[in-house]
Amino acid sequence: MRVKRGRQKMGSEPNYWQSYSDMMAALMMVFILIMAVAMVSLTVYKKELDESKLELEKKNEELIKRQDLLESQNDELLKLKEALEDKQSQIDRIIGVKQEIIQALKEEFDKEDIDIAIDSETGAIIFDSSILYDTNKSELKPEGESYLDRFLPVYIGVLFREEFREDIAEIIIEGHADTRDTYMYNLGLSQQRAFSVAEYILAESNLGDDQKQQLRSIITANGRSYSHPVYKEDGTIDLDKSRRVEVKFRLKDDEMIRELQKLLEGED
Repeated sequence: MRVKRGRQKMGSEPNYWQSYSDMMAALMMVFILIMAVAMVSLTVYKKELDESKLELEKKNEELIKRQDLLESQNDELLKLKEALEDKQSQIDRIIGVKQEIIQALKEEFDKEDIDIAIDSETGAIIFDSSILYDTNKSELKPEGESYLDRFLPVYIGVLFREEFREDIAEIIIEGHADTRDTYMYNLGLSQQRAFSVAEYILAESNLGDDQKQQLRSIITANGRSYSHPVYKEDGTIDLDKSRRVEVKFRLKDDEMIRELQKLLEGED
């Protein structure tokens, strides 16, 4: 009996090296993917960081510009404040001069025993028209002339004092009427009455020639008809007090001072 010889077939051994290589390749691929994702993320982050940095630089530049603008505005405000303080000083001085004149007038009239009404704020002096004129007349009565001769030296003497003279811009004579008759009739009458007072002051009064000469350049006469009546406490027009002559003085730059006061007080 023949015995078959041959190689005993042995079982296949597992290929560990190939499995290890595959695993390493897979890990390498994962690592590469991770690195790629990381690189992309880093690139995106760097881009975002650069954009944020650029935005921050723009904001910083804008902040610097605003700071420069604020500093410039602050400088302007300081200059404006200084200018307003200077104007306020001018206002205070002018108001102070006006009050000094008003006080001086009151003292001199009291000293000369002249009973006359003076507005404590404006310095306007009010004459009852019956003292100066007959009804519906514009010619001065003799007693009216005598009254003016007592009044004028005191009034002009104060206004022409050395400390006040350079501040006086104008002396205004205003005639006022009551509401009886027409506006135009009363306008003419009030104008004629104011003119007659101005004419007497400049021509026939007992003022000195030098005073009259100085007055010619600053005295004016106006008629106001019944545009500024005087009212009673019950709101009705006081006809007697509305018929009047007012003598006012205006200081230089009075209009400017009023506008500055409105500005400083925040008025429209």
